Amino acid sequence: MSLRLAVAAPFLQRGVERMGESEFVVALSLDRDWFSPDQAKRLIDAAAIEGLLERDGDDLRVAFEPTEVEVPDDFVPEESILQQRTTFERVLERIVEAEIEKQTAVADINRLQADLAVSVESAAVLYARRRGIDVVGLARRARAEL
Repeated sequence: MSLRLAVAAPFLQRGVERMGESEFVVALSLDRDWFSPDQAKRLIDAAAIEGLLERDGDDLRVAFEPTEVEVPDDFVPEESILQQRTTFERVLERIVEAEIEKQTAVADINRLQADLAVSVESAAVLYARRRGIDVVGLARRARAEL
């Protein structure tokens, strides 16, 4: 959840869906003081891997509707969002963003995995899709990992 919020914040602040990479780095490092410039660049890489940002030359384009995200005034992302996460962790984050309790979701996903004899990533994607949560990009990633 916090990666999506951190990505959305600069776009919401400027009211755009596209901006230069350097402008994005400045927004996260100088304007908001959330990360160093190097960390902000790592965030770009992590967000691109997760399908939240798309690169177009020197520009970045947000790959989701930033106005659908509400960044709380007191929000400060944790440095841990810069680390690579598994597909399961990414799907679970989207599920939690949809206001489903994490513990409940994990228990239901584990049951689904056992019932269907599929990978945990596949079960998480199915669980999310059944609840109308968009995880198409993550579903492709889970499929590629099989």
